[in-house]
Amino acid sequence: MRRVWLIAALLLAIAQFAVAQDRPIVVSPVLMVDQDALFQRSAYGRRIETELSEASAILQAENREIEAELAAEELMLTEQRATMEPEAFRELAAEFDAKVVEIRRTQDQKGRDLTRRPDEARQEFFQAALPVLAEIVRERRAVAILDTRAVILSADAIDITEEAIRRIDEVIGDGTRQPAPQTPTSP
Repeated sequence: MRRVWLIAALLLAIAQFAVAQDRPIVVSPVLMVDQDALFQRSAYGRRIETELSEASAILQAENREIEAELAAEELMLTEQRATMEPEAFRELAAEFDAKVVEIRRTQDQKGRDLTRRPDEARQEFFQAALPVLAEIVRERRAVAILDTRAVILSADAIDITEEAIRRIDEVIGDGTRQPAPQTPTSP
């Protein structure tokens, strides 16, 4: 069994060396990253997308349920109108209207909170990813990382998006666990 593990480790090392030979690490003062891809294709970004999609579906279902309940309550109130004194009906109608306004305000706030969450999540992600990106900058002896959208023409060799996704996934994963401590390396 030990021999199998040794052979597997040797084959993995050879494969990694072959991959490294196909695309050598380039030392460049400027690196590029596709920020959208970095977030969307990372484990963290995929988790956020799933959570937001689920939260949106829950809110929509909740809104449909509330709408059905309010419609039924309105119908019942309309049917009671014929048997009630006008003043008593106006009082119930005013209470119902106040209830609808409060529910609408609450649900609208939930919608606004949900709409804000993607931007907040991106900020949290990039804050957590910053040490990983800084480590790549140090290793490559770069001075800056630019977003690919800000660059008109560049060599593919300075695009660190895939490497950054891989390393961010290793360090922060989907963002639900504490990141492993980073050990500083000297340039």
